Amino acid sequence: MSADKWCARTDLALETQESLKKANTDMRGVNFSEKKLDNGIIVSVVTIDSENAVRATGRPKGKYVTIEAAMLSEGDEECCQAVTRELSRELKSFVKAVCDKRIYAALVVGLGNRNVTPDALGPRCVDSLFITRHIVKEYGRYAFSNENVNSVCGLVPGVMAQTGMECLEIIKGVVSEVKPDFVVTIDALAARSTKRLGCTIQLTDTGIVPGSGVGNHRDGINHGNLGVPVIAIGIPTVIDAVTIVSDAVNASRENTAKLMSPKLNGMFVTPKDIDETVKRLAGLLSEGINMAFSNDEYDDYRE
Repeated sequence: MSADKWCARTDLALETQESLKKANTDMRGVNFSEKKLDNGIIVSVVTIDSENAVRATGRPKGKYVTIEAAMLSEGDEECCQAVTRELSRELKSFVKAVCDKRIYAALVVGLGNRNVTPDALGPRCVDSLFITRHIVKEYGRYAFSNENVNSVCGLVPGVMAQTGMECLEIIKGVVSEVKPDFVVTIDALAARSTKRLGCTIQLTDTGIVPGSGVGNHRDGINHGNLGVPVIAIGIPTVIDAVTIVSDAVNASRENTAKLMSPKLNGMFVTPKDIDETVKRLAGLLSEGINMAFSNDEYDDYRE
């Protein structure tokens, strides 16, 4: 396999920015900032605002926020709570940027295959959401202790192998009926670095292309295709096997390429405790989303 036949895939804009910087690539239009919070949490922001940046990164224009916390992968309770609060704050900021309504309607879509553990993050997150649309529609907002309740509904479209339909086709149909002010997608991602598996959350206002991180590109779920803003949230649960081999042998690109087999280039690796990790992270994401979308009525629901 020649050196140009393989590449380490990543869904994280932060990792793309790091790779470009390391390669001394022209990064005009790629802006980066970082802040460190308590509990070892690092929040990074990558903005892509020029055609040059789009070509260099291979990503659409927009804002990419990454929340990193090494202790998150260990299930540290205090860290999980801090990350949940930060996720809620960041999501509220994204919502405010795409929707100027005080009371809004949101559709949350859990992407992925529920039957494949590393890919079940989206569906399992939606399972734990505080859904309100049906109650608001049937009884009105006064059914809650706070009349300023947002209308939230969820969808798990499955994958094409299960339904015979593109996720985009299903979501477009639901959007046309429900008419949300914006859509939030939840999906499992692929990372370039093993240190980011299960402990990194990415939020972006650009939408998402399901399966792109593992080379299985589907139609993009974005504002252009749906007609409403799309906020994408994801956590990396797999890493390209090529990346692991490359890092392990610590060789040049040419020598590493000789060690790669065609089969290895299509293989992805996930942590051995991924079942427990996905369960924990799905709960964290749903809690953060519930906090961002809800007011007093969610506190009542939790009690």
